Amino acid sequence: MSGEWKARRFWTSSQLREAADGFEITLDGRPVRTPGKLALILPTAALAQAIAAEWDAQDEIIDPNTMPLTRAANSAVERVTPQFEAVANMLAEYGGTDLLSYRAEAPEALIRAQAEGWDPLIDWAATELRAPLRITHGVLPVPQDDASLLKLRAEVMALDAYGLTALHDLVTLPGSLILGLAVLRRRLDAESSHALARIDEEYQAENWGRDEEADEAAAARLAQMKNAERFWLLSRTA
Repeated sequence: MSGEWKARRFWTSSQLREAADGFEITLDGRPVRTPGKLALILPTAALAQAIAAEWDAQDEIIDPNTMPLTRAANSAVERVTPQFEAVANMLAEYGGTDLLSYRAEAPEALIRAQAEGWDPLIDWAATELRAPLRITHGVLPVPQDDASLLKLRAEVMALDAYGLTALHDLVTLPGSLILGLAVLRRRLDAESSHALARIDEEYQAENWGRDEEADEAAAARLAQMKNAERFWLLSRTA
């Protein structure tokens, strides 16, 4: 039995061209479509150029793992656009159980590290997003103000499908809507957001020793968050 079938490069070069509502990529003159055969219309030339570069970088065998921007754009068109409200609502719900609201009860060093890292973001949410959040020590749920949750939901709903696609990884990977929105608003970069989300894990590693598998998983999450951040920025760059 031969190995599983893999897609092979079938084009010589890629180009981008203007479309009715943005830009599209062509491979030897044929427009790139999503896996579901939908038109892949990109909002900016910068994003289209970056995705075209991913296609140009492919060798004889196409490796989707080296095409994160292409995968994100496909997701924006095929998954996020047709169920925009459901995705937005799912992400907005993170505000009600945001990582930054839940603090350790002990030890004092961890409590202090969380406060130093997270309090500035809680303050930022209250002032810039007009969405103050309560914090608690322990795991018991803390109810958040309905007005704050509505403000956060409005922030999410104001995005387009490309922004919502980027926000998905920037929220679900760290477990915080505030961290995700902070990256979109350039209050943080993806690397800083990832580090803030891992204060607990880093404390445990420093005191009890590192775990190679956990470190590898963390590195993979960081790479995904950086790709999401880049996707967001390119989708906003003319």
